[in-house]
Amino acid sequence: MTTVPATPLHWRTPRGSISLDPPLVMGVLNITPDSFSDGGELATPTAALRRAGSMVEAGARILDVGGESTRPGAKAVPADEELRRILPVVELLARELPVPLSIDTRKAEVARQALDAGAVVVNDVSGLRHDPAMASVVARSGAGLVLMHMRGTPADMGAHTSYRDLVEDLLAELAQSVDRALEEGVDREALVVDPGIGFAKTPAQSFELLNRLGELKSLGLPLLVGTSRKSFLGALLDLPVQERVTASAVSCALAWERGARIFRVHDVRETVEALAVVRAVVDGFPAPGSADETDPALAGGVEKWEVEG
Repeated sequence: MTTVPATPLHWRTPRGSISLDPPLVMGVLNITPDSFSDGGELATPTAALRRAGSMVEAGARILDVGGESTRPGAKAVPADEELRRILPVVELLARELPVPLSIDTRKAEVARQALDAGAVVVNDVSGLRHDPAMASVVARSGAGLVLMHMRGTPADMGAHTSYRDLVEDLLAELAQSVDRALEEGVDREALVVDPGIGFAKTPAQSFELLNRLGELKSLGLPLLVGTSRKSFLGALLDLPVQERVTASAVSCALAWERGARIFRVHDVRETVEALAVVRAVVDGFPAPGSADETDPALAGGVEKWEVEG
């Protein structure tokens, strides 16, 4: 019988370990004019700070800042333009907010400058396939690293949805990304994997992947999911992007039950509440006076941002 390695309950970064128990809700901050859900809404650092502050208040324990849309069909953005968009925001949030920051980028130079500006995690949707220098940048900085599964690029990923077995193929391809990171010196405890729901997956494949998430535990790494407002939910419900909030929260609850521990979302409060309900069902109602009962961030919040020393 094959032994499945235990999934770590923390995520190592240069500033400390982020607890993954309770689940970690990651607020999405798209500093882009063309993202599928909220493009153009955060045109200034001040607007981004207001949105970020409300997310933290609602229970987000990490924020993911991105300056390049990765929606289906999106065109690549030059590194200098991506940096122009994100650096003032990263610098401001790092100075003003008590939660860790992630930079959502495929480019090593963007990651390097964002880490210098205060980010502590790199979220690479290409799984290290886009920029050969990315792994070494992460390794030198000691940053956390999200390795997402995607085939092709955002511009053409819809043409790469043929799988022999969806989860087996995905596991093999994610394992290649993990091996590459480790070979370049990234600490295993800094790694998180993301199956890339909606990226080079049809709506039917995205639902199958959500159902089979538990099979990804064989990688022995924390699992992040990003289902928030995505088109596979719209394909099922025939709803526009802004009306997929309930479906997104339900999908996160189902993902937690199947082993996910990090949830990248636009709608933080709804996700926090959905996770609280499913945890109470599975683990039992919180004891009186416990952190789970009193903390809106599921016993999380900034006190879970534990600086190692």
